[in-house]
Amino acid sequence: MKGYSLAMEKVLIVDDDLGIQKQLKWSLSDYSPILAGDREAAIAAVRRYEPKVVTLDLGLPPDAANASEGLKALEEILAIAPHTKIIVITGNEDRTNALKAISAGAYDFYQKPIDADVINVIISRALTLANIESENRTMRAVTDSNIGIIGNSAAVERLCTMIKRIAPTNITALLLGESGTGKEVTAKAVHLASDRKNKPFVAINCASIPETLLESELFGFEKGAFTGAHKTTKGKIECAEGGTLFLDEIGDMPFNLQAKLLRFLQEKIIERLGGRGEIPVNVRVVCATNQNLEQMVANKEFREDLFYRVSEITLNIPPLRDRDEDVLILAQYFLQLYATEYKSNAKSFSDDAISAIKAHRWPGNIRELQNKVKSSVVMCTGVQVTAFDLGFFDHNYSNYELSLNLRTVREQAESIAIQKAYALSEGNISKAAELLGVTRPTLYSLIEKYELNINS
Repeated sequence: MKGYSLAMEKVLIVDDDLGIQKQLKWSLSDYSPILAGDREAAIAAVRRYEPKVVTLDLGLPPDAANASEGLKALEEILAIAPHTKIIVITGNEDRTNALKAISAGAYDFYQKPIDADVINVIISRALTLANIESENRTMRAVTDSNIGIIGNSAAVERLCTMIKRIAPTNITALLLGESGTGKEVTAKAVHLASDRKNKPFVAINCASIPETLLESELFGFEKGAFTGAHKTTKGKIECAEGGTLFLDEIGDMPFNLQAKLLRFLQEKIIERLGGRGEIPVNVRVVCATNQNLEQMVANKEFREDLFYRVSEITLNIPPLRDRDEDVLILAQYFLQLYATEYKSNAKSFSDDAISAIKAHRWPGNIRELQNKVKSSVVMCTGVQVTAFDLGFFDHNYSNYELSLNLRTVREQAESIAIQKAYALSEGNISKAAELLGVTRPTLYSLIEKYELNINS
């Protein structure tokens, strides 16, 4: 993180034992510790200093016997500052109350006696996660109020600068990038940054529509123009009137249709299929492709005059592997998005998941990341998504220990196979059943048997 310094990070220590307070303060000398001896002082400190991390003794007086005061403090802190990472500290092997605290929203727990190295590792992880989540919330705020590009890497900053420069103009932009880099998101960003943002944004994928239908989809048709044309219908270009038309995979546009598109771009008029009248249109056009249009021009597969018309300015969208820390920001964004959608308890990524995300090259770019996080939320059974949940199977099982009980071994193997198939099929239960060689009812029965957190 840019400009990040541990000494600037405040850590609130809540404990009624002055000895423990001093020990923790000494152990956390790299940070800026704040001390509180009871619940009221802790709440006041949270309001005043807004610490990202709190260590909380569950055995606060006056009711240390059942830790209710500590749990009450936990609930009040999270009510005031829900993003705070609270590490509960317990004594006397009191795992019951520690688990209650985790269920109530605590980030982690630690049992006395205090070990300086261990507590520093836990707090460092909590701060790292808190900072990532903070950056993600900032990016989400940008998404909601600005142009929808998530990330703060140098490559993305350059892209956003270009978008904001061309948005006020009517220049035709060509977006170049690998599959899955977010070309439609970028096109929408151009639209949202322009004075056309309150008008329609219409997208059409030239590769997904049969050649015989693409012309009528773009330009519309008059009643009786062909068999089945029972009424006059506007095309995508007319539907985008006043706004932005996004032509994705323009390199797949049939050669004989390219001349008609060129005329539209030059004259800003169209003719519906089967029609005679010219219809003026006011539409801003953004195109995209992952193909080499210059090579296609050389091979006579793409019109040279159209190429120069659609590429008045070219924006190169960086692949995810070149976007530095953006991969974690995007991963956390998708995690929160799908955890809400699927009503999952998943809130963060485990250390092995973060390592796997950083190490992976992401050949499928943002789309691959989105799909992996989506399936991981469905598979995750706790509050942290693991590397296994993400589908990085080799990352997890180097230390996997088999039970000697054959029934347990079979159940473990079946559970792992089901989750792996579900991840590989990207959440499609029919494909997962096919991979496993079982019927859908059998797969549903196994999911219920092993209490897997899979919703379809």
